[in-house]
Amino acid sequence: MAVTLLDTRISPFGMRVRIALEEKGVKYEYREEDLRSKSPMLLQMNPVYKKVPVLIHNGKSICESLIAVQYIDEVWNENSPLLSSDPYQRAQSKFWADFVDKKVYFPGRKTWTKQGQELEAGKNELIESLKLLEGELGDKPYFEGDKLGYVDVALVPFYSWFQGYETFGNFSIEDECPKLIAWCKRCMQKESVSKSLEDPQKVYDFVVEIRKKLGLE
Repeated sequence: MAVTLLDTRISPFGMRVRIALEEKGVKYEYREEDLRSKSPMLLQMNPVYKKVPVLIHNGKSICESLIAVQYIDEVWNENSPLLSSDPYQRAQSKFWADFVDKKVYFPGRKTWTKQGQELEAGKNELIESLKLLEGELGDKPYFEGDKLGYVDVALVPFYSWFQGYETFGNFSIEDECPKLIAWCKRCMQKESVSKSLEDPQKVYDFVVEIRKKLGLE
């Protein structure tokens, strides 16, 4: 089965899809996209949003990272399921993954694209969101229990972005959420995660470059 991933290394959303593919042992072709000059293939395969990641399986495209992760879980269902077979547990997992998209990504972005009150508001919302997630994690090794699951895959890519959030937001996530950072480090011990996440320094360098373009540096 031919599998291709259109992506960019620093995308936390792309990292999700890469983790899921690695967890399932799916061999795939990786294609790095330049988002300033999008390839004809990207525009053809995701004509609605025109963004990465795009999973292409047997010539058909699956867009939006959480949908792609669910697809991978359903198609390659014979090993290490990411979502529970219990409908209630599945619903809870989807709720928290959606929460990550709305309440981690957007306030996190404000810590390095905004200044003054907007930055502070973003930072405070991010800390509040991470504390809620830490509460949901509780004393479990992973969000779904004793093994890596859907919510872990949704959230852990942002670990690559924490350095940028902390530097420009002037705070420490470990001071605020020590259990969550311990969970990040636990996830990183898994090869599927460590080989899929981009080096935080490379993400930081990208953030600095964008800040210069925004006139913040």
